[in-house]
Amino acid sequence: MATIPTLSYAQSEESVIQQLLNAPLPQKADLFQVADLCATFVCVLVETDDSKTRAALCERLLQTLNQLRALCDKDLPPYLIEQLIKGEKISSNVPDLWQETATLVDYAQALAQAVQGETLPPVVAKELTGLLHDMVWLLADFVKEPYITAH
Repeated sequence: MATIPTLSYAQSEESVIQQLLNAPLPQKADLFQVADLCATFVCVLVETDDSKTRAALCERLLQTLNQLRALCDKDLPPYLIEQLIKGEKISSNVPDLWQETATLVDYAQALAQAVQGETLPPVVAKELTGLLHDMVWLLADFVKEPYITAH
């Protein structure tokens, strides 16, 4: 199992952002780890006002969402299946219309591209960034929802 590099303690917000932007995307990360990494990028994005930094964060988020999208089409490794079986099956927070993970990733990618484009009025960009944040968090929670029953 791959590990996602953690950010070291930093004195300033800028250095945390730079660490996040400069850290390589883990190529061997699993679905859960990549979903968590997407959530990390979007959490920093929603708190960032600098347009160049926002564009760089959007680019990294899009790269990570692409990685997540590719993982959606692969079989889950046994250790993730075990985690999904162990959890108590709960009602999903995702509407029945969106029960396909790839669709949620596609929506998040479209939002990230809209925010990255810097063609929107600032108030609209801010609201769409908030929507992107919520969509990515919903997605990250959704992929970890226990849905497999033990036989």
